[in-house]
Amino acid sequence: MINLRLAIVEHSAELPAMECGNFFHSAALFGIYESTPRMRPLMVVASDGEGRVLAHLLAVVRRRSWALPPFFYSHCIVLGEGEYAAGADREALFGRMLAALTRRLQGRVLYIEFSHLGSKMFGYAKFRGCGFFPIHWLNVHNSLHSRKPEERLGARMRRRIERVCRKDVVTAEVAGEADLEAFCHLLKRHNRLKPKRYIPDMNFFRELLKTGNGKLFLTKHKGRVVGCCACVFSAGNAYLWYSAALRKSYARLHPLTATVWNAIKYAHENKYAHMCFMDVGLPFQRNPYREFILQFGGKPVSTYRWFRFSFKWVNALLAWLYRD
Repeated sequence: MINLRLAIVEHSAELPAMECGNFFHSAALFGIYESTPRMRPLMVVASDGEGRVLAHLLAVVRRRSWALPPFFYSHCIVLGEGEYAAGADREALFGRMLAALTRRLQGRVLYIEFSHLGSKMFGYAKFRGCGFFPIHWLNVHNSLHSRKPEERLGARMRRRIERVCRKDVVTAEVAGEADLEAFCHLLKRHNRLKPKRYIPDMNFFRELLKTGNGKLFLTKHKGRVVGCCACVFSAGNAYLWYSAALRKSYARLHPLTATVWNAIKYAHENKYAHMCFMDVGLPFQRNPYREFILQFGGKPVSTYRWFRFSFKWVNALLAWLYRD
């Protein structure tokens, strides 16, 4: 590409003017990451010779602690393939941005992960060229534009929701600092034994609410918080990003069912086209959480998640284990 300029921006004050229809690659989410402890955003920006932004890609480096050596490490997560100007060569621009990000992070993070790409085969050759390997994954989304959510429920799930509605279980939006603290406490408690799940600091959710691009929901039974979830909104769709519930302590109340169902209803009532579930578990053949989510009438979609480890021998071994 002639006169293509690539830059990796680390501070929001240095971001150029960009079109931000995709929340996951927006300046707003960049600012949320920037103000959250243990998170460092990187915006890869591709522009032409006149300074016009052709594409941008938001990545976040997350610092984590671990019970085993090396005890502390960082990894990079990218949600989607970025945002592009009309008429731009998406694959070519993506390849250049991917290569720039890979060079910047080589040796600085344990691994880089790309997920929730627009199509399964997007950037396949570009990923391979940069040393990434794919793992087969399943995404789930519910269509909300053609039929009511109730019409997509199976008989068993419909009966369960009807029972829950007859009990003193109420789901409402988070309102105030006390609700926010209860939300984060339950989310961390639910996920403390799930090492794959990364739960951000409370400031992440506080700043998310300020942008107006997300909603937090709490489910309560007689004043006690029994469930919660976080939804974000982008390009006409709703995304359920985090969820948690006291499923064992309140098994008869089905708090996770109540929480997810009310989030789906909120998305439908506010005219979002789809409810997309950001994480339905590891790609095992049988996954209880994924099977639970599918009971709401969602559609499973086969896709790839792409990974690249900084240690060459680890990357080569995993690439061989997960070869097509």
